[in-house]
Amino acid sequence: MAQPLIAAAKAIGQMQALPSVANSFLRPNSKWHRHLRAQDQGDNRLREVAVMFHLRDAFRSGDIWLDHSRRYGDLKQVLVPLVTAQTNTRLAVPLDPQLWLTDRKARLADGLKRLARAARDGTIPHGSIEDGTLRIDRLTADVPDNAEELILDLYRRMPPIRITDILLEVDAALGFTEAFTHLRTGVPCNDQIGLLNVLLAEGLNLGLRKMAEATNTHDYWQLSRLARWHVESEAMDRALATVVAAQAKLPMSRFWGIGSTASSDGQFFPSARQGEAMNMVNAKYGNEPGLKAYTHVNDHFALFASQMIPATVSEAPYILDGLMMNEAGRQVGEQYADTAGFTDHLFGTSGILGYQLVLRIRDLPSKRLYVFNPAETPKDLRKLVGGKIREELIVANWPDLFRCAATMTAGKIKPSQLLRKLASYPRQNDLAVALREVGRVERTLFIIEWILDTDMQRRAQIGLNKGEAHHALKNALRIGRQGEIRDRTSEGQH
Repeated sequence: MAQPLIAAAKAIGQMQALPSVANSFLRPNSKWHRHLRAQDQGDNRLREVAVMFHLRDAFRSGDIWLDHSRRYGDLKQVLVPLVTAQTNTRLAVPLDPQLWLTDRKARLADGLKRLARAARDGTIPHGSIEDGTLRIDRLTADVPDNAEELILDLYRRMPPIRITDILLEVDAALGFTEAFTHLRTGVPCNDQIGLLNVLLAEGLNLGLRKMAEATNTHDYWQLSRLARWHVESEAMDRALATVVAAQAKLPMSRFWGIGSTASSDGQFFPSARQGEAMNMVNAKYGNEPGLKAYTHVNDHFALFASQMIPATVSEAPYILDGLMMNEAGRQVGEQYADTAGFTDHLFGTSGILGYQLVLRIRDLPSKRLYVFNPAETPKDLRKLVGGKIREELIVANWPDLFRCAATMTAGKIKPSQLLRKLASYPRQNDLAVALREVGRVERTLFIIEWILDTDMQRRAQIGLNKGEAHHALKNALRIGRQGEIRDRTSEGQH
């Protein structure tokens, strides 16, 4: 569609008459066909209007772009070349789209047969499919009767200790404070006590001024200087990676998992005034101003990635950011999230990158299945089918999908930036639609396994509970300023 449209636009720019064949830029089902047939012979005014409207839509969808334009530039220009992408060993899909399609067709056919058989036999765990309607019950809690007593007993056995002593002991063993180097010289901070005071002030949400009043070793200006020159987000990430790697080596961590699963979720933090909030009104938290910390916690209970996001945005694009931020995230094979992560683009990208996305979906019965051949779908499941997978679109855009994933793994662009860009087009372009089709395949495979596999449901519940336990810990430690974020800048948090 792009080439005929560009040719028609050039003809208008050169004041040339548009022949009737210029209608080739119109889509087959476009309403403009009827309007153009009704116009007088030789009158091209309406056809010129149609060209302008289609140019607008093409720019919005990204099918046509302008060089050196920030808003309407070519998205594909930021992607790594296909030759480079072919050497990427971190992608979980072949370069040949037909191989991927053959594999997914076989897996989807097998999954549909198993689901149809379970529906006929009435063996769907905690659920059923009747008259084309899925009914599935929530899992019951699988907690031993004496678990609460054991937890209280463990708490009683834990000796009381000052949090400052814990920080000193952990730093002596790991040296995580060496990650906080001077912004100009790159030399690690030589004031251990002062640096730990700054970190404690931020962790407890006290601010540097109150921390200076609570300690007799440093005044406010000394702490402010340390915070300004040594404490920044990249240093926090390096220090956190040191702690996470050490925790994974502890004998106790083996009882929790092997670091191959993780959960992610956003936690809302209120702000004191609306002018300081990243967003003022949101559907979930009403008109209370605030922002969200989106965190990733692995099965060792280790928080290995965190980022601040506006409270109103969808969490789905940010799920992959944490997984690709450091080595702990790259070790994850199964990623848990809640309904906020349910998008076809995320399912598609996760599948290409090799992550198994497992979501706890609130309205699962309303979700549709997508198949390659609806006519071959088992009769018991046909009412659950929402449409047909567009194979030709996947094949045509597979090289660019491959490049997108390789660009993410190379760190050239964050997954959230690329996914938000694709989702932001007022009219989706072919690349966005192709990724959606891949996502529909992956999410259909997931929904089938979720319905049939109780263990998967329970694993997701356990993983998400670990993330919620981490949220509870942060709420308990955030004792300063009534739990409010007073400002997004470190200078304004004193």
